[in-house]
Amino acid sequence: MATPQPVTVEVRVELKPGVEDPEGENVAKSLGLLGIDAILSVRTAKVYRVTFSGLSEAEANERAQRAVDRLLANPVVHRVSVTPQSG
Repeated sequence: MATPQPVTVEVRVELKPGVEDPEGENVAKSLGLLGIDAILSVRTAKVYRVTFSGLSEAEANERAQRAVDRLLANPVVHRVSVTPQSG
């Protein structure tokens, strides 16, 4: 019996619209100071690539969602996408 291939899941955590993003605002300001203009806004996000061993894709997605719920995001201010990665 073959060992299951590792499964990688990408978890993207970003602030919901309307939530202030001070880091993004600072980046936008700094880019303007560097002469990179016409920037309407900058929003930040975090991307976590989690690789699981010995799990099916469904199990990996469930564990990634559990990580989101318990550690990676606050549902009040964040929106999250959990996406399996191929290859």
